[in-house]
Amino acid sequence: MKTLKFKLYQHKRNRYLKRSINASGVIYNHAIALHKRYYRMWGKYLNCAKLQKHIAKLRKRNPFWQLVGSQAVQDICQRIDKAYQLFFKHHKKGVRPPGFKKVKKYKSFTLKQAGYKFLGGNRIKIGNRVYQYWNSRKIEGTVKTLTIKRTPLGELFMVAVIDSTLEPQIKTTTGKIAGFDFGLKTFLTCSEEFKIESPQFLKAALNNICKASRHHSKKLKGSNNREQARKCLVRQYEAVSNRRRDWFWKLAHDLTSKFDVLCFETLNLKGMQRLWGRKIGDLALGEFLEILEWVAKKKGKQVIYIDPWYPSTKTCSCCGHVLNSLDLSVRRWRCPSCQSVNDRDENASINIKRVGSSTLGVGDVRQCNNLQSLSDA
Repeated sequence: MKTLKFKLYQHKRNRYLKRSINASGVIYNHAIALHKRYYRMWGKYLNCAKLQKHIAKLRKRNPFWQLVGSQAVQDICQRIDKAYQLFFKHHKKGVRPPGFKKVKKYKSFTLKQAGYKFLGGNRIKIGNRVYQYWNSRKIEGTVKTLTIKRTPLGELFMVAVIDSTLEPQIKTTTGKIAGFDFGLKTFLTCSEEFKIESPQFLKAALNNICKASRHHSKKLKGSNNREQARKCLVRQYEAVSNRRRDWFWKLAHDLTSKFDVLCFETLNLKGMQRLWGRKIGDLALGEFLEILEWVAKKKGKQVIYIDPWYPSTKTCSCCGHVLNSLDLSVRRWRCPSCQSVNDRDENASINIKRVGSSTLGVGDVRQCNNLQSLSDA
């Protein structure tokens, strides 16, 4: 499975898709209200099949709801059902049940087997109308689902989930294995003795964002000037996101061209977010790992994650001695066993590489070692 994203051309007929998204938001809120009412009356959970059957009856009497395809309505009910199942399973961990959403902020609707048809080139038929999109790449495989998404700026994107029959094989080109350690001051520290600094795009654009936010807050609610100020603020955030994603894609291609196996430590991103807040959001570690996995899979490279409880920072990479505790402010420390001085991030990256290499198969390690010896010769 892989996901492809295409942008739809700006056209006045796009208003029909936007109205369909608004109708999806109304149906979603009505389904949430039915869930709450059913539980209040009967003390039971509303079954997804019953909800779909009831929404189908109401949809026949409401022309506005008929703007949304039947399969999109089924997907809305299934998403609500999945959200409630996660709430029942993880409510002790702070997971909340799904709630109401503003119709203007509702983002998308999803079509599965029917409701759309690719006409060739850059044209697609959704419902009874034909739309054009930027055909930036070829669709290879079977389209399983098609999602129409609306951004805060009002632009429309088409997200297609493709069932690709061709699975990329693992390729060994460089024969190199590397371990990487994330940090707050340094974005990545590699075991091959180089570091990658993060540009921190949000921090660089924070003054412009604050200025746009002040302009937005001073405008009269409901006025056209406030809407224009809102779009200006959204453009500032989108510029930060686009710069960051562009840098992530280039970095992912650069790392996968240098190494065949990339080892990382499993991160507790929610815990890090609670501790360091906006700093972790600016680094966007989870987004980078998603992009890196996609690029690595496409190129036939491997991304390995080690145990999050492995003490990679407190373990000496020279002798294996493990410290009882190590404060976050300590950047360099001396091993009491072998007296070697270890840099915090470099030592962790070497240990991550060592543990990640141990999880590989014997054939993979032998092949990497052979290619490494040939490249050194």
